[in-house]
Amino acid sequence: MIRREFLKKSTLAGAGAITAPYLLPSGRLFAASGNRSANHVVLVMFAGGVRHQEAVGMRYLDDSQVGEPYPGNIMYNMLTGAPPEMKIVYGTGEGGINPIPPILSQSLASQGTLFAEVEALSTGHFGGLNSIIQGSVPGGQGLKQRPVNPTIFEYLRRHGGYGATDTWFVGNSIGGSLPLLNYSANPDYGIKYGGNFFAPLITFGEQGFEYLGNAKVYHPENELAPMYQLKAFLDNNFANNGLLLDSLGNTEEEKQSIKMFMDLMYEKIQAGTITLPPVTDNADTATVGFACELLSWFKPAFSVVNLSSVDACHSDFTGYLKSLHRADHAVGFLWDYIQQIPEMAGNTTLICVPECGRNDNPNAILDDNNWLAYDHSDFNSTRIFSLCVGAGFEPGLVRGSEGNPIGRASDAMMTAADILGVDTSLMSPYLYGGTTSFLDQL
Repeated sequence: MIRREFLKKSTLAGAGAITAPYLLPSGRLFAASGNRSANHVVLVMFAGGVRHQEAVGMRYLDDSQVGEPYPGNIMYNMLTGAPPEMKIVYGTGEGGINPIPPILSQSLASQGTLFAEVEALSTGHFGGLNSIIQGSVPGGQGLKQRPVNPTIFEYLRRHGGYGATDTWFVGNSIGGSLPLLNYSANPDYGIKYGGNFFAPLITFGEQGFEYLGNAKVYHPENELAPMYQLKAFLDNNFANNGLLLDSLGNTEEEKQSIKMFMDLMYEKIQAGTITLPPVTDNADTATVGFACELLSWFKPAFSVVNLSSVDACHSDFTGYLKSLHRADHAVGFLWDYIQQIPEMAGNTTLICVPECGRNDNPNAILDDNNWLAYDHSDFNSTRIFSLCVGAGFEPGLVRGSEGNPIGRASDAMMTAADILGVDTSLMSPYLYGGTTSFLDQL
């Protein structure tokens, strides 16, 4: 049986239990307010721990490695500034000698507003991601725990009237409790107001393609082993501390749309026609490629895309620089691709924000270039930035500076709600004090 027939006929697909997203209901409590300044928001969690000096500071090696006085901007799709002239290690080719050419003719900072010094609410990854998604970091919340307070997905769906396939979380993995961030444990919100979660590198990775790409119906008596392998694969994708995730529940129309999207992705993978950035050689760039496919298909009101390959900075500073350069490449490609989707071009706001920074001083680990690595635990790790492009954000404007931070990580989700017409006063009981929309800080 060919794969298309499998997706139509198997009880697995019939129940909506496919490996890509969590299929959630589109139940609505309130109608949208109509006070939207854009119809679409894409929030890039520029995650993994981005050291402020190499990002907005454009210091390259000058502030991190003893005896390496080489400044420069390696994020020139996002930021405005000249690239390094020497010691190039972050590009392609042997030793990373070839910088990746810019995709955008104008940096995103020149197209929108750069909040150059923003306060992170956590120096840890999961706490930082929670601060972006739920707008606060409740004390005691850690890994393997859903957000205590409602997430931006739940606010949009409950108070904005958005459907399940209007809201998506595109994760670059299923590790680090990432799949727990699409809805909270709050009893007044929860799964029925959550967003779809999609981890394309798992679903369309080697295992996913092996089990589903050319899937067949297994004989229950003669082929039990492959059936159990398939079950284990599905369980791993939907697992929550060893337990299956909550039951699925999009509308039938939404389920069919997702099945068709899945089918198209497998066809494009087989044909080698998946939309990908020109340089796709790590998880972040590949994830952004699939995110572009998702945006093109669903045209969602709100999407989160998580990037985290820069986390290599703990032990490999060179690898961190390469990943930072590729994350910039991926974001440039994402924004350029959005302009090619008629329903989203000119009607989308892009928000980029790291979850935390990196330490001021290095640890003792040396990489292959004998460069020191950096962890994240000190004050410097609370220094992040936000880049906002789209409706309401003034081109070329820079707000904040070292010693004068403007904004917090939690402001990103408030900004998305503000843009998409949600009454943000409904969110205030759960938010970190002082959290507000970036639009209110211009």
